Amino acid sequence: MKRSKSVKLVAMGTGLLLVAACEEAKVDTALFESVKQCTGLGLSEQECVANFQQARQTHIAAAPKYTSQADCEADFGAEKCELAPQRTTSGGSVFMPLMAGYMMGSMLSGGGRGQPLYRGANSTNFRTADNKAVGSKTGRAKVAQSATRTPAAKTRTTSRGGFGKNARSPMRRSFGG
Repeated sequence: MKRSKSVKLVAMGTGLLLVAACEEAKVDTALFESVKQCTGLGLSEQECVANFQQARQTHIAAAPKYTSQADCEADFGAEKCELAPQRTTSGGSVFMPLMAGYMMGSMLSGGGRGQPLYRGANSTNFRTADNKAVGSKTGRAKVAQSATRTPAAKTRTTSRGGFGKNARSPMRRSFGG
């Protein structure tokens, strides 16, 4: 075999190994739009309610925040945003998307923690508060392990559309809890 051909084969094999190594581990979770869907999957009402309440608390801290309702609705759709309990440091209103559902992580190990989920204006996919896609259907699902991490609290508002896009522009105004 010619040397150039063997070098190409080695390079191709190395490339495939690198791609495989970059593949993120998937974990068992479940996605729900309501507590009723959760109990319908055979989980206890207590567990479903506790995870929903935990997701709701995380939602308040970690949901994307906007200085105007119009900017929020541009990303999440008409009538899909609510007034956040936070205010800007100058006293202005802050808007955040409505929670479209919640995710329970680590389904095989007995539940896990609840995390809020959102849907963009032109999307059927659920996304986490950190904008990681997790699927479009409710029920049991395998998602990237990084999507199950507790989302970061949002302390700045977004001045224009950007959820689900790369073009985000954070304003210099922060808010307190």
